[in-house]
Formats: sequence, C-alpha cells, structure tokens
Amino acid sequence: MTKIKLCGIRRPEDVAMVNRAQPDYAGFVFAPGRRQVTAEQAENLRRQLDPAIAAVGVFVKVPVEETAALANRGTIQLIQLHGEEDEAYVKALREWTTAPIIRVIRVRGPESLRDLDRYDCDYFLLDTYSGSQFGGLGKTFDHSLLRQARFPRPFFLAGGLDADNVAAAIAGCSPFGVDTSSGIETAGTKDENKIRAFVSAVRKEEES
Repeated sequence: MTKIKLCGIRRPEDVAMVNRAQPDYAGFVFAPGRRQVTAEQAENLRRQLDPAIAAVGVFVKVPVEETAALANRGTIQLIQLHGEEDEAYVKALREWTTAPIIRVIRVRGPESLRDLDRYDCDYFLLDTYSGSQFGGLGKTFDHSLLRQARFPRPFFLAGGLDADNVAAAIAGCSPFGVDTSSGIETAGTKDENKIRAFVSAVRKEEES
C-alpha cells in the first residue's frame, strides 16, 4: 500500500485534520518559510498527533545536534534532509541518532537520478528542482525520468501532487509513498476537504 505523507503541519487545527484523515506520516518543517515551526511548537503538535502517525522533521542545513535532539526526544520519528547536506553531515547524524533518514533529491533532469547508491539514507524523496527554494512549490517534474533510474532504496514522490493527479502518479511511478503540502492547502492554509480528497484518491488507487 502506498504510504501517505502530509507535510507542512503547523497548527493544532492542522493536526486535528490529519488525525481524522489518518495518513502514515505528518511533516513538521523546521526550515525557514511560512510553514516553519519551532522545536517547542513541534513538541506541542506531536503530543496532539495520533501516535500511529509518524512525524517527519524537514530540515535545511540545520546543525546535526539540533536535528538529532528532536529525533532522540521523540518529537519526530524520521529526519528529512532537504538542503543537499553532504555525506559528512549524514555520517555525523548517524552517530547522534538512529532515526531513519529521508534524503531529498531535487529533480532537474536525468543527471539528478544517477548513482543514487552513493547516498547514505533509508528513503529518497523526489521533489521538483527550483533554484534556492526547497520544496512546497506545488510544481511537478517530468515523471518519465524515473523510468530510467535505479532506486537502491524506497522513494517518496513529491512535487505538485494533489487529489487530481496523485492516482496517475502512483500508477505511473509506483512510489513507496507520496508527499504533499501545497496540494492540500487553500490560500496557504491546510484545507480539510483537500486533505480528505487526497487521502481518498490514494486509497482508491490502491483498491483498483
């Protein structure tokens, strides 16, 4: 069954919507931007989040000890590295925590998907490349690029996914999981109708 990750959770109201929708993962963004939460906010949100839903922390070049601390005290269960952190960073992170690592690959062409086995991670997340911006852009990339790639570890598919296109994306790419943030928002705020529609679209694709 394709896993579902709903990202950019930042308010108690968002957590309530997520709890009702029951995805597999909820994402807290610690990187600068309008969806950013502090460690204290994330801890409060985690306490309200259904324990069955794993929390993923999204980071862009945050000091290793800060990232690991959030995992080690249970605020998050997985670490998503979105800042093109190098292997030295990941090696140090492995020494600080046992939390699984999701390595983001920002896809701009076939060269982005070559030699993926050089990366130390537990999962990949494939997102759309857009200069200095890291995710949450609501733009898709060319999924046909995935047909030529070899993935040594499971991958999440992200980038412009919403209730209207996620079923086709799953059918065409067979990802381990799908990830959305802007695709479940209206005017920059999480929208329960869109959340329900997204989750339903994924589940219906699995049943078909």
